[in-house]
Amino acid sequence: MMKGACVWSLVTVCVLCVCVAYKPVIIIHGLFDTSADFINLHRFINLSHPGTNVTVLDLFDRSASLQPLWKQVEGFKEAIYPIMQHAADGVHLICYSQGGLVCRGILSTLPDHNVHSFISLSAPQAGQYGDTDYLKYLFPQFVKSNLYHVCYTAVGQKISICNYWNDPHHRDMYINSSDYLAILNNEKENPNSTAWKQNFLRIKKLVLIGGADDGVITPWQSRLVQSPSVRFLR
Repeated sequence: MMKGACVWSLVTVCVLCVCVAYKPVIIIHGLFDTSADFINLHRFINLSHPGTNVTVLDLFDRSASLQPLWKQVEGFKEAIYPIMQHAADGVHLICYSQGGLVCRGILSTLPDHNVHSFISLSAPQAGQYGDTDYLKYLFPQFVKSNLYHVCYTAVGQKISICNYWNDPHHRDMYINSSDYLAILNNEKENPNSTAWKQNFLRIKKLVLIGGADDGVITPWQSRLVQSPSVRFLR
């Protein structure tokens, strides 16, 4: 509880630091989450900055968060667009865990978005490769060393976590099979890469939050987009 409160307080500080004119805040959840999991963050923002319009989107909850990420991008995009249209000064986007990758897809493919600040909270921006509880639950017969047999197939790419499974020991298979992360990170041919980069760079602030002790995103540095292979901003 103490750790969670500290994380939400840090996110709130980030919002306040980048927020000058009470811009609306949009929150997108992660794998197996629902909007109800962000009640405390919603409350912290309103306590620290009364009057802020905070929307926690209630889409792709729980098991539905396993749906392909491009499908989630389109669904969340449709939900946030009306909010942006009613926010002349722009909005702030807080995206947690897998939601951070969904938000990358939104920001890259939406040419007229007005997101001022993109706060990526513990999101695997460079991919996931680790034995976590989620992995054991979803694929009980597999460990990280052989999950590529599932993820790097047409069937596997219909599961969200496989869209960003980045096995460093099977690099060629990852690049050839990944139809989300490898494209988003400009690691494979994408005729829209220049336009996507320009769309993403419409944001004014990028805040990446992550640490070594959350026990979910592995390697933890993936949250900070430190991989030399990530070229989406170059």
